Amino acid sequence: MPGGARQRRRLDVGAELDAARQGSHRAVARLVSVVADGGPQLREVARALADGTPATAWVLGLTGPPGVGKSTTVSALVTALRAQGSRVGVLAVDPSSPFSGGALLGDRVRMGAHALDDGVYVRSMASRGHLGGLAATTPQAVRVLEAAGVDVVVVETVGVGQSEVEVAGLADTTVVLLAPGMGDGVQAAKAGILEVADVLAVNKADRDGADATVRELRQSIALGADGRAPGDWRPSVVRTVAARGEVDELLEALQQHREWSTAHGRADVVRRRRAAVEVRALALADLGRRFGELGSGGLLDDVAGQVAGGTLDPFGAADRLVAAVEG
Repeated sequence: MPGGARQRRRLDVGAELDAARQGSHRAVARLVSVVADGGPQLREVARALADGTPATAWVLGLTGPPGVGKSTTVSALVTALRAQGSRVGVLAVDPSSPFSGGALLGDRVRMGAHALDDGVYVRSMASRGHLGGLAATTPQAVRVLEAAGVDVVVVETVGVGQSEVEVAGLADTTVVLLAPGMGDGVQAAKAGILEVADVLAVNKADRDGADATVRELRQSIALGADGRAPGDWRPSVVRTVAARGEVDELLEALQQHREWSTAHGRADVVRRRRAAVEVRALALADLGRRFGELGSGGLLDDVAGQVAGGTLDPFGAADRLVAAVEG
């Protein structure tokens, strides 16, 4: 291809979606690729997925600071869920390569133990600079996996820090993973990441300091209990040793939260919230693109010059841009 560019062949979206629903891993991979790349067929895929079939998959989000064993925990959870007979999809959001824009870590590296399991779909997605620990197209990728008939979708965030709270807007149940000896308990409480957790898991619980970390987290939750209404979910604190596959406590806590959500009608509320966040993000992205088109020598540069010169106030300049977009 000229300039080294690659062109992805145009998909027969209907046929690929039918194949995905029949269990084709390749069809799922191709559809997720269209979504992840934000290609020209993204809208076509989105329309095809909106076929009136309600989503029933349980979306499980897992976040936490680097080095706590998120990928190892996801792999152990997949093994445990498969033992229960659940079909599982995994979306692992990775940092973007500064050269290709693709994911720096790969699904073959992190999930090799499940590569030959027909009941597991694994996909790495590049964050492409999107903040909040997820890729901008993660919600659409979740829809593809739901259409493929998975029972559980596990979304692992990029793992770049404690500001990764966006996953709480996507997941039915959010797990914050911490580890002893890293100061995570105090730092997480300060950063407010405890507020997004439905379940807190102290991984590497066989290490010294695990009991202290668990105790500290439970104290932090107790201090925040006054802000919860009667009947609200109280985050669980559990121990895991994911490297040895010891995630039974975590799995039990996740199931308890799922049952509580169903009993209290929270599942539908979460799905509506997730859809609202997704639609708002797409609308803002479209508006951002339109505003960008007004720059580069256009109206944006014109009003910016007037603001800089003191002949136009910034609110008036913004009003002109909005009027131009609406017109």
